[in-house]
Amino acid sequence: MISFFYGLDNNILSFWHTAAESFGQVLTPLAKFFTFIGEKGIWMLVLAVILMCFAKTRKIGICLFGAVCCGALITNVVLKDLIARPRPFQVLNSDFNTWWAMLGSPAEDGFSFPSGHVTAAAAGVLALAFTWNKKVLIGGVPYVALMCMSRNYLMAHYPTDVIAGCAVGLFSAVVAYGITVGIYALLEKYRDSKFSQLVLEKLDAAILFRKIFKKKEKESEPSQNGD
Repeated sequence: MISFFYGLDNNILSFWHTAAESFGQVLTPLAKFFTFIGEKGIWMLVLAVILMCFAKTRKIGICLFGAVCCGALITNVVLKDLIARPRPFQVLNSDFNTWWAMLGSPAEDGFSFPSGHVTAAAAGVLALAFTWNKKVLIGGVPYVALMCMSRNYLMAHYPTDVIAGCAVGLFSAVVAYGITVGIYALLEKYRDSKFSQLVLEKLDAAILFRKIFKKKEKESEPSQNGD
């Protein structure tokens, strides 16, 4: 089993090295771009916070936020330190280290297994699919796949790291979805309470924006009448 996974890792990373030799001018900037946008799952968390500001999308935002945070906890706090697998480029005097140097990839810190970038991407996409629309997967699956390929291409992770990242992302999204459904079931059960009404309806950025807009309209009315 160990030899199988070693062969898988070696063959796939070797493939990406060959691709880099032929198409590096295009692939390297693309891989670095995906690594940048996937850092710490930041854009997923920002999207989650925005969605939580509106009553109609709050459930989606809560699930998305929970999925990414759950994935980060499992990956970065538990598994990485527990398994303590060095990144491919950190293996000195290896082909992986040589290929990494050829690419000019950034020297990332931390352990390799599983991939935090891929975990966040998979968790976020699946959380959106569970709570919003399954059509998200049309663009989401290619996004996760490109994240996986970019992490392998840059010699930051082994293929088995990104496969594990997908698995952790799926688990995190399922856990977050279950918790979110439970929260909203309780809110609906006690809908008459002030807290439930606040979460389900009243606490809404759209309402706040409308109030601000109407206030500005009223303030401008006297000057318009005076003209």
